[in-house]
Amino acid sequence: MQMKKRLLFILVFIVSLATYPSTSFGQAPNLGSAADFVLFSTDGAVSNSGLSQITGNVGTNNGSSTAFRNVNGVMHDGDGVSAQCAADLLIAYNQLNSAVPTLFPAPLLGNGATLNAGIYSISSAATLNLTLNLDAQGNPNAVFIFQIQGPLSTNAAAKIKLLNGAQACNVFWKVEGLVSMASGTTMRGTIIANNAAIIMNTGDTLEGRALSTAGAITIDGVLAYTPIGCGSAVLNGPTAPNLGATACYAIFSSDGAVSNSGITNVSGDVGSNNGLTTGYNPLLVNGDIHLIPDGSTAQAAADLLVAYNYVNSLSADIELLYPADFGKNLVLTPHTYLLGGATTFTDTLYLNAQGNANAVFVIQINGALSTSTYAKVVLMNGARSENVFWKVEGAVSINNYSIFRGTIICNNGALSALNTGVILDGRALTTNGALTSTAMDATAPLIPGNCSTIGLPVINTVGDLVDIYPNPFQTKTTIRFNDPALIADCELKIYNSVGKEVLSTKLQNPSTILENNFGNGVYFYRVIAHGETLQSGKIIAQN
Repeated sequence: MQMKKRLLFILVFIVSLATYPSTSFGQAPNLGSAADFVLFSTDGAVSNSGLSQITGNVGTNNGSSTAFRNVNGVMHDGDGVSAQCAADLLIAYNQLNSAVPTLFPAPLLGNGATLNAGIYSISSAATLNLTLNLDAQGNPNAVFIFQIQGPLSTNAAAKIKLLNGAQACNVFWKVEGLVSMASGTTMRGTIIANNAAIIMNTGDTLEGRALSTAGAITIDGVLAYTPIGCGSAVLNGPTAPNLGATACYAIFSSDGAVSNSGITNVSGDVGSNNGLTTGYNPLLVNGDIHLIPDGSTAQAAADLLVAYNYVNSLSADIELLYPADFGKNLVLTPHTYLLGGATTFTDTLYLNAQGNANAVFVIQINGALSTSTYAKVVLMNGARSENVFWKVEGAVSINNYSIFRGTIICNNGALSALNTGVILDGRALTTNGALTSTAMDATAPLIPGNCSTIGLPVINTVGDLVDIYPNPFQTKTTIRFNDPALIADCELKIYNSVGKEVLSTKLQNPSTILENNFGNGVYFYRVIAHGETLQSGKIIAQN
């Protein structure tokens, strides 16, 4: 009887194992420094043709990397970093090769099939066709390992789809032969080809890495980027500069005339600390127009110099080696970037914050900056214009109908062209040079709440020093001091919308009646005592 019960228990246990869904888990290999590379060969050339967008380091420990343009990463050919990567890659390969498989799929992968986490082994060449779904079943740590004992190829438009928390950083392909991806393939995971080449064709996307222990890597017009997650560092970028009073301005020069033609809309202050500000319509400026230098412009000039010195002192994480090829659908992540000469920005630049809304981008340009027409900066995955800063050592020209985002800090160069149809989501600031805008829109982000009081002395009175009423007015208005004791040596100056002085008069009485002798329009006034501006603002004359 006991024997029968024992046999029955064993039989039930076996049946349960046979009918229970199979789940097998592997352990991700330690990539070491190889995790920083998106393309790498221990022994072989790494080459590009076409317009490829690369995020991650690129290199070879024995060979050369050729025909790459701007890469969002560092190039390492035959140096100490590539030597360490080669050593770490061999360790990772051995870990993947020694993993014990428990799942043995057919060589034809995809066709809409869904696989759960586990260690898969294919004893021959394998092909990916249509869609292969990798399902983590809600476990973000689920690991997928594929051991392919021959070449791996993909058919056109084949793709890996990640489901229910699966992450590309937890997918690994160990291939004993050539890896060849047909056009339009979307591949996920880290590929390690042993003693064989890797080929990626036009329109391919790789969220992962293409690494070879010995073999050439060839790409042509692809998008390839290292995956995030799995303990990878969150990119914050550098600490943003403190703009101080300069944050109040959308358009500003510390030393140079600021002028406009055409219908230009501005959100933020406009002005110069040494030169006239002309041509801006007060009705189209949501901020103050500083027609002549005042306390606010003086503080802004001082703070702009501090901000410039800070961004100029930052050490670059990545040097973009081809300034003349900037843009062209390049994708950047939160870092400090350096372009070593005059820079031409063509087409589109993508700034990818990778989900970090506080991420900061600093782009240092050691030369002039010019854009093509219709150039645009695109913010992705939480990137914000207030966290983007451009330091330019020379003139800046933003050409027609471009969309530009971020704060431009131009050093000793003219912002000579903010051209027709330009949309500036940021600020145009220069330490020394003229600034010209033409029928464009500028919006300064995160304008401080104290802009109206910056540079003004503290007056121990309740309310304004001077009341002007009525305002708007028709034939006359009254200028009245709230404290007659403050009248001594006060002067009133009034300017029209292009900065020309139309009235200058002494204020010697508690109340002064001002006649409308200068025509309808919006005017600006300053109350001055002992050479300092005590109060400024707008008045509107209308008959």
